[in-house]
Formats: sequence, C-alpha cells, structure tokens
Amino acid sequence: MADLGYLSLVLAFIVTLYGIAISLIGAWRRDELLALSGRNALFAVAALVTLATVAMWYLLISNDFSNEYVASHSERSLPLFYRFSALWGGQAGSLLFWGFMMALYNVALTAVVWKRDLKRGAYLVATLLAVQLFFLTIVLFAANPFNRLWVLPSGATTGAIFRPEGAALFIPADGSGLNPLLQNYWMVFHPIFLYLGYVGLTLPMALAVANLAAGKLDNSWAREVRVWNLIPWIFLTIGILMGSQWAYLELGWGGFWAWDPVENASLIPWLTATAFLHSIMIQQQRGMLKVWNVTLAFLGFWLVIIGTFITRSGIIDSVHSFALSNVGPLFLSFILLTFVGFLALLWQRLPQLQSDAELDSMLSRESAFLYVNVLFLVATFATLFGTLFPIISEGITNTKIAVSAPYFNKVDGPIFLGILLLMGIGPLLGWRRSSPGMLRKSLAPPTAFALATIAVIYLIVTRQWLPVLAWGVCALVLGTIFWEYFRGARARRSVTGESWPLALLRVMARNQRRYGGYIVHLGVIMIALAIVGATTFQFNLKKSLSLNEEATLAGYTFTYTGLESEKASNHDIMIANVLVEKNGKIVGTLKPRMNFYANISGRDMGPTTEVGLRTNLVEDVYIVFNGWEDNGSLAAFEFFVNPLMLWMWLGGIVMVIGTTFAIWPLPKPAPRRVPAASVVTN
Repeated sequence: MADLGYLSLVLAFIVTLYGIAISLIGAWRRDELLALSGRNALFAVAALVTLATVAMWYLLISNDFSNEYVASHSERSLPLFYRFSALWGGQAGSLLFWGFMMALYNVALTAVVWKRDLKRGAYLVATLLAVQLFFLTIVLFAANPFNRLWVLPSGATTGAIFRPEGAALFIPADGSGLNPLLQNYWMVFHPIFLYLGYVGLTLPMALAVANLAAGKLDNSWAREVRVWNLIPWIFLTIGILMGSQWAYLELGWGGFWAWDPVENASLIPWLTATAFLHSIMIQQQRGMLKVWNVTLAFLGFWLVIIGTFITRSGIIDSVHSFALSNVGPLFLSFILLTFVGFLALLWQRLPQLQSDAELDSMLSRESAFLYVNVLFLVATFATLFGTLFPIISEGITNTKIAVSAPYFNKVDGPIFLGILLLMGIGPLLGWRRSSPGMLRKSLAPPTAFALATIAVIYLIVTRQWLPVLAWGVCALVLGTIFWEYFRGARARRSVTGESWPLALLRVMARNQRRYGGYIVHLGVIMIALAIVGATTFQFNLKKSLSLNEEATLAGYTFTYTGLESEKASNHDIMIANVLVEKNGKIVGTLKPRMNFYANISGRDMGPTTEVGLRTNLVEDVYIVFNGWEDNGSLAAFEFFVNPLMLWMWLGGIVMVIGTTFAIWPLPKPAPRRVPAASVVTN
C-alpha cells in the first residue's frame, strides 16, 4: 500500500503539471477541447490524491510500522478512532490530508462553474491546480508520509522512500503512539473543520484570479463568490470554536483563548474572510470596491499560507504547533511567489476595475460596511504583527521577545467593540444615503433597549465600566436585530394581512441573506456575552486538599472524597472525586482526571489532564486535578467558576444555523396575483 500511495502522488504530480499547462494553452487559444482536457486532469488528480489518502489510512489502521509515519504517530493499543485521526496528527500526514481536501474542493468548484465561461474556467482550473501542485511538491519532496524505516549499516534508523545503500527494512514491534494531547474527541473533528475552512479559502482566491486573468471584471462574480467564501467561513468558524473547546477541556488552564500563535493563525484569515463577506455585498448592490474585493479574496488565502508557514516551519513555540522541519523554505517561497504574481495580475487589470458608483454619503449602509472592513483589516494586521513579533525581534536584536495576551486584549478588544457597535447601527442605515432624522428614528427603539439593559446591569450585576459598556453595545445589536425582524414582519403583514408568525417566516424566506445574517449576528452577540462574562468575572482558587477537606469559591463548596483508577487501552487514568455543593445543596460529583501514557517515546511531556465540568446557562464549575501524594490522602486542585461560558458554544451553534439559512436554497413563494379592480361605467 505504501508503494501504491507513493505512485499515486507521483502520477498526481505529473498530471497536475499537464493540467496547468494544457489549461493555460486552452485559455489562450480559446480551445474548448484543450480546456476540457485540463478540467479532466483536475478530476484525475483528485482521484489519485484520494487513492493516496486511502492508502495512508490503510497503513495506519493496519499498524504497518515499517512506515515511518505510522511508527511515529500510532501504536497497537491506540483505539481505531484515533488511528484514523492520526492522519492529521503529524506533519506529513496532515499535509497529505490538506491536499486531499484541496482535491475535493477543486472538483466541487469546477463542476459547478465550469460551463459558465470557457476561458475563465480554464484559468480557474490552472489556478486550482497550481495550489495543488505546491502541496504535492511538499508531500513528495519535503514531508513524504510514505517513507519506510531503514536500518543503516551503522545501526541508525532513517526514513526514505527507496532503500539506502546497505540498509535493511526495519519493522519495530510497536509505534511511538499519537501525541496524548491529540487523543481527544475534539481533536478528531476540530482539524477536519479547520482544514475545510483553510483549504476552502483557496476557492474565492481562485475565482478572483480566474476572473482577473480572463478579463471578466463585471459584478456577476460577486454573487457567485459569496457562497464559495461563506462555506469555508462557517467551517473555519466551527473549527475555531471546536479548538477553543478542546483547549478549555484538555489543557486545564481555565480559559478558552490564549492568543497562542497557532490560535492566531486560524483567527487571522477568519477576520479577512468576514470582511470579504461584508464588502462583497457593496459590489453586488452598487458595483463599488472592486479592487478591494479581489484583494480581500486573495488575502484570505494568502494569510492561510502565512499562518501555515508560522505553524509548520518550527519558528514559533506553541503547545499545538508542528516540530521543526524543512517545509518552511518551501512555504516562504510560495508566499513570496503568489504575492508577486497576484500584484502583477492586479496591476495589469487595474484600469478595468473602476467602480460603477461613488460613495454618496458617509451616513449610509455602504459606509458602515466600509468602516467594518477597515476595522477587520486593522484587527487582522494587529494580530499578525503581534504573532510575528518574536520573529521580528529576534531578527533585529537576536532576542526573541514574546507578545502575550495583554497586548492582544488591549489592541483587539476596542476594535472588536467598534465592530459590534457598527453591527447595531449599520443595518438601520439605507443604501446610498440616510438622513440624520431617519437614523435617529430607526435607532430609537434599539437605543432605548440598550439604555434599559445598561441600567439593569449597573444596578444589579456590576458597576465596572468595561462589562457595562460591552454588554450595553451587545444590547444595542440585539435590539437592532429584533427591531429589524419586527419591521419586516409588520410591513408584510400590513400588505397581506397574514398572521405575525407567518408574515415573519415569509419575509425571512424572501430575503434569506439579510435575515440569515441577523441570526449570525445574534450568535456573535451570544459569544461576546460569554467572553465578557468569563474574562471579567472568573473566580479562581488553587488549593491542595486532604481527604474529606473542603474548599470554598464563589458560593460553592468543594469536598475531596478520594481517588479511583481506571485502565484504558493505551493509558492509565487516575480520577479525583470532588463533591460540589452550593448553598448547602449537593450539585453533584465532578471527576477531574489525569491520563498517564506509557508509550510516549521521544516526547518530553508528562500526563495530560481532563477537567471536571458542570455547565449551565449561568456559569461553569471547572476543576483541574494536578496531582496527589500519600496514596491519595492529599490531592492538588485548581478550581474555577466561569460565568456564562455555555453561551459561547450556543452562540457558535446559532451562527451555523444562520449561515445555513442564508445559503440554503429555499423555494421562493409564487407572486401573489391581485385581481384587477372592476371598472364601473354609467
């Protein structure tokens, strides 16, 4: 199977080169048969990469330890669930998986848009295959997952596709095992959604480049590209939230976001993709921001590659980055090459990218979208600068200076608050121009709701200005959402006489993008509510407890009642039992645990933790078990009470629902036939 997988990649590499060349020739000659051959080459590449991926999965599941990747990332006692996910648990396997996802996306996009324009279709295929070629190059020449293990005459072992001179095949009795931090159900699904987001952002870039190359620079691509940006955007959103949940449960530090470089590498392209979703609507409505939009489409993809370079080159330290490897120079070369190539193409087409209209007023919906875009871009590059600062400082001073969470909170926090404020004001503005009087009238109900909310929070919850301000802005956005739904249903009801629920459903169905966007905004508000609550009002206590000793925190009483042990297939588990009470009533028993992996060869790490968690709409009770002494007569714990955390995960679900509603092809209601008025004659 290793030979089959490697041969499939070699053939895919050759066919990709052919597909790029024949597609470009077909586009230049406007030859349909050549362009069709390029498209078929793309389909063939997808089949070959899929075959290679299946071969790698077979090697992992069958425990073929003659394969270097399998021996390094799996073991006989590893559950099948994790043997399957070990494909993306290491450098070479995850890059193969990336290429696999890329191939599937390429087929989907090409199948949908191919027939609409031959020349553009050929350029699209060439662009997609160029990105595929880059990842095939890395997998074949820098991080090959099909390397075998060989014993050299010196007794050392090495990985290589072909047998080194004098070497013999080496088959270890067992593998080194998967990184224990990755043996978590969130780490099975989180990378899949993250890659669906990362890889999918190639598609808007490819559409932008194909349209630039073909000279198709009207507004039709704006309608088309929106969906192909929205799909990876929601996958990336889910992946980020899943990663946050993994960090919250597995790392045992009580938080959900640490501004770690790898976390930032996922947030940065998400910010640009979100900006693009807003700005593309201006082009659809007014034919404006054409240069801005094609640049944003490219930036989303380009920042994914930069983030991948940061993560996989080994130049930064992170709890979930990859080890130092030789893929860094290839990524850096690709980053520079794509940047120069896109700038050259954009410069060539710049005269044809003139806007169809100009900004009529600074008090308009176009202006609000533009302000939001600027804030998203500022947040993007502020986060990128903070992430790269250790590299920059090392290059200038030979000292790596890390930028920690306070920088990001102080810089990005006000920017995100400004974005939330515009989310509350923007939907109330009209296209082209809004009068101050009209805006005041539209803003009155949401503003009244926000002021009432601020008063309640100030009098009952807290008098700290930051949460009062942040939750007040959230209330303004919430009031705007409800006001927009009310106004839409009221307008339809006044015309049709339908009931309120029916009028609301039908007005939503007639404008899915708008009302689906409001649902997404509702999810964002729920996440913001949780972030403010958990970061501002978190309670924390570190304490070692003797058997049956109590600790108190934020109205809760924690009683340590003893240890118990379990044995899993590839690790031992030590569980601490903690009785939780509140106001004299038993809440339940939480069971934080420590996992001990015997087979972690070559990894300098201790046991992993899994927290004990009780969650509800008000707060999370969160316990970390840090160790024990004297056969369990004394145990060390860290206790947290995190307000409103559940709203973060519920907000993510609401965002998925809103996005799905916005793009789901609902049948449009038939137009109502109004009987003609009768004419009375005398």
